[in-house]
Amino acid sequence: MSIFLGSTVGKKFLMGITGLIWAGFVLAHMAGNLLIFFSNDAYNSYGHALTSGNIIYIAETVLILALLIHVGTAVLLTRANRQAKGSAYVVVSQGKKKATLASRTMAVQGSMVLAFIILHIITFKYGTYYETNVHGIVMRDLAKLISEVFSEPGYVAWYVVCLVLLGFHLSHGVGSTFQSLGLMEGTYRNLWKKLSCVYAIIVALGFISQPLYIFLSAH
Repeated sequence: MSIFLGSTVGKKFLMGITGLIWAGFVLAHMAGNLLIFFSNDAYNSYGHALTSGNIIYIAETVLILALLIHVGTAVLLTRANRQAKGSAYVVVSQGKKKATLASRTMAVQGSMVLAFIILHIITFKYGTYYETNVHGIVMRDLAKLISEVFSEPGYVAWYVVCLVLLGFHLSHGVGSTFQSLGLMEGTYRNLWKKLSCVYAIIVALGFISQPLYIFLSAH
């Protein structure tokens, strides 16, 4: 197992699996964010349900470990690719196998997304604490916090740009994971590619809709 994980194929597999963990999380997180369209109470109750139990600590630990492994393997693979470019045996792919813009800029996308995640956590997890009462339960008023944050045009612009990059990153990343798992071969290749793109578009648009809705409602 250690030999496999130490190989290029093993690193790609590990990077793909950890990427899928985050892909599942961001889809669920995006769906939860859409509750703001129903009511502030629904959104705050969702946030309270996520953070009021001990399961949040388990989830955060899994996500942090997955992120560290994902970033670490990405750095190792990028370094290996750069070293390989100096080899006379490297063949530049052309035609259908030619690298896309999304695949060539994965490192840049990943760096921007990582910076976005860190800023996102600082802004919302450790941001100003407001309280509200929903059906007799005192909880954090996240709806008020996001209303303040997303009323700032600069932050909204940054948020939208990062979510577009996240969409590109997910589109190529999820597809690469399917390829590492051997699901991108034969007749299902185009199907998995399309599903990856559809998934990425849904996630990106779902996240972007929240700040745009709040910003436009406030102006």
